[in-house]
Amino acid sequence: MTSIPRILIAGTHSGCGKTTVATGLMAALVARGLLVQPFKVGPDFIDPTHHTAICGRASRNLDPFMMGDRGVTDTFLRACRGADIAVIEGVMGFFDGIDGSDHSSTAHVARLLQAPVLLVADIRGMSRSVHALIKGYREYDPSLSLAGVIFNRVGSPRHRQMIEPGLHLPSYGWIPRREDLEVQSRHLGLVMAHESGSMASFGAIIKESCDLDAIIAAAKTAPDLPLQEPAETPPPASRAAIGIAMDGAFCFYYRDNLDCLKRSGADPVFFSPLADRLPDVDGIYLGGGYPELHLPALESARCMQDLKAAADAGLPVYAECGGLIALTEEIAADRTYRLCGVLPATTEMTQRVAALGYVDGRSVAGSGMFPAGVVFKGHEFHYSKVLPARDARFAFTLSRGAGIEGGRDGLYAASTVGAYMHAYFTPQFAGALVDAAVQYSRR
Repeated sequence: MTSIPRILIAGTHSGCGKTTVATGLMAALVARGLLVQPFKVGPDFIDPTHHTAICGRASRNLDPFMMGDRGVTDTFLRACRGADIAVIEGVMGFFDGIDGSDHSSTAHVARLLQAPVLLVADIRGMSRSVHALIKGYREYDPSLSLAGVIFNRVGSPRHRQMIEPGLHLPSYGWIPRREDLEVQSRHLGLVMAHESGSMASFGAIIKESCDLDAIIAAAKTAPDLPLQEPAETPPPASRAAIGIAMDGAFCFYYRDNLDCLKRSGADPVFFSPLADRLPDVDGIYLGGGYPELHLPALESARCMQDLKAAADAGLPVYAECGGLIALTEEIAADRTYRLCGVLPATTEMTQRVAALGYVDGRSVAGSGMFPAGVVFKGHEFHYSKVLPARDARFAFTLSRGAGIEGGRDGLYAASTVGAYMHAYFTPQFAGALVDAAVQYSRR
């Protein structure tokens, strides 16, 4: 049996303010001297960077589709070691899951973790009607522990007075409508934590507008989880040095993926393709991010020239989304920019979402570093199109997801594989990259 005080911040819908509440709550709890373990439901890369910056502990994604139910609980229990309280930020509306189902919804995760839930309700433009809304959320699934409500965008004291007498669930906060509670966003979501520290200031808003003592008390009502913590195993001896790109252009990584690489024997070496030369490593993991915001710098970066030469010589490279784009020959944006040119394709930026959703697939025979039959799950979200050459070869076939072309993903050349999907690494998937790096190091 495992016990950790925990609270899950759910929303009535996307844009209701749950990120403001969740990050503000994390900041307020940290200010009280608590060790806060943050989490984000779903495949989001950006919100966890703000959580991590605020809490000083790596935020983890909790996604039943990619991880499985047991993967969610194992990650939760492992990450909570040493923490005083866990704060989990939900995704979309409370019950919104895959294909209109409950699967992988915030409610699904709340059920797995038996977590008390605070519902964030945006009351702009309504008063008494919010009670009908809350009643529906409370009664839709009585098995969930809906502890209470935080009312967001309260217009005035009079607005609150119109609502408060009709409450049939506890109110944990009344947050006023303020323009400075907005965080700048761009085409893939909010700006990253290293670009804006404004979310840390939300802690003062939560302290002023919410009952922090009551929220902590609600978190402490969470029951013991009838699960054993995953066993601690000593890290294996390093088998290969894996360079991991980390800067403003390449910054989308699931923390679990980096841990999975370590457990497979990788020694991570972080570097900036924008500022550094290619490090002396046995393999490369080039994650997603925003290469399209750094095209002049990427076009002239010595590191990308180094990477081209090393990949052509057989260095194993695995790239995702933004990393895939960087490895193509050129990209059409405000003008045409030359890129790394490892993969036989060109890229075009699009004005609308080109693909969004979960991915399910497997590797096919003869696909670069991956043996046939490696199964994986992941997520894709991009505003671009990669146009492969006619004789292009693909490492992955998808049963779910768009991929690069016609349900095929993982464009490859030599030992380089570039995919639009962001994979959630399994030991077999991470092991394929490390094994390829080991083989390269012995050449």
